[in-house]
Amino acid sequence: MRPTDVRIRAVNYAFEDFRYRTPLKFGGVPVTEVTLLNVTMTVETAAGAVAEGFGSMPLGNVWAWPSRELTYGQTLEGMKSIAAKLATVYSDCQFAGHPIRIGHEIERGLPRPEKMPRLAVLVVNSAFDAALHDAYGKAHGLNCYHTYESPFFDDDLGEYLNADFTGEKLNRYIARGPRRTMPLYHLVGALDPLTPADVVSPVGDGGPETLIDWIRRDGLTHLKIKLNGDDLDWDVRRIVSVHTVASQTVPERDYRFSLDFNERCPNVEYLLEVLRRVEADAPVGYARIQYVEQPTARDLRANPGNRMHGAAKRKPVVIDESLLDLESLLMARDLGYTGVAFKACKGQTQSLLLAAATQKLGMFRCVQDLTCPGASLIHSAGLAAHIPGVAAIEANSRQFVPAANEEWEGRFPGLFNTTDGTLRTGQLTGLGLGAKPNDLSHQC
Repeated sequence: MRPTDVRIRAVNYAFEDFRYRTPLKFGGVPVTEVTLLNVTMTVETAAGAVAEGFGSMPLGNVWAWPSRELTYGQTLEGMKSIAAKLATVYSDCQFAGHPIRIGHEIERGLPRPEKMPRLAVLVVNSAFDAALHDAYGKAHGLNCYHTYESPFFDDDLGEYLNADFTGEKLNRYIARGPRRTMPLYHLVGALDPLTPADVVSPVGDGGPETLIDWIRRDGLTHLKIKLNGDDLDWDVRRIVSVHTVASQTVPERDYRFSLDFNERCPNVEYLLEVLRRVEADAPVGYARIQYVEQPTARDLRANPGNRMHGAAKRKPVVIDESLLDLESLLMARDLGYTGVAFKACKGQTQSLLLAAATQKLGMFRCVQDLTCPGASLIHSAGLAAHIPGVAAIEANSRQFVPAANEEWEGRFPGLFNTTDGTLRTGQLTGLGLGAKPNDLSHQC
């Protein structure tokens, strides 16, 4: 056991439920609630220093485990059962090391129940992995992004990726400190009203009711547009309408858009036709499209005909649900994808390693969240602020589950809300992942 290594000494977990302020339509399914998985993990260094880390993540079962056979409750319970199994896996782990070494080893042997997608298992595991990284930083009295370099971690990335990365070190690809501010990508859901005329059932809580309200209140510059993927006319109209409303609300503002089809486009030709028609109907709006997210089915191996080369000549096309490991990343690149959407819900360990891979491969990079509130948003924002080249940050919880952010807003001003379209990520310099102070740190 090296002086900087840690062993896991205790693991605990709990669930926390919240209702959405307004429904969020994903893959044709309106989502109205969220369950958070909260994990605490105690580690001990070779010198006997003990620290407790915290990790949190929405289970996001509709996104991670879409199913026509199982109900929302059944997939949620399935993911909860994996949390119990993983608590035992981490508690029983006898391997001492850096969180990336431990996390990589555990990820290779994650349980895989029948019919449960690997993505769902990764989402559950991410809360445990986050708690481990958080505890490690606290055990050494450092922000965790200061522990991805010598003497804490100087492993050759070829050990974790493949021979093409032999000789590469992680700290070359991860910034030691966070960017001071980052533009906020605001989600425009398929059910969200754009103007007062679109409001059918007002929320009535004093918050924004329309896209116009959100733009004016939060100073928005970046808009993520959720689309249907199976109604070409509606998708084109929606993109053009969002562009028109934004332009009329603050005409002098230089907006950026991302398009999210939630993998529902039947083929790449559908996407190309959307882009062609938007370019014809609203050339300025088309020019503002920054990237396109996961337009077709997530299972790349089962859909080899979904090649993105033509679309990627127009705009960066990124994988999201498809990204599970280096193999899926390389397969996506071969199919014409030119970028990657990182998510904290796939794990801090995996995200850091693949962030290095995408930079070496020269791919477009963005970081998105899973409507992450509280500590999970801090985790996600930390990733975005430390991966070079990430253009903007998502923070959907302020729209859909603000109640889960209430205890965090005062401690992190400008991260859970904004008035100028940016989030204050420069404050993410606390110990560990920076969300919670160290609750336990002493010499045994």
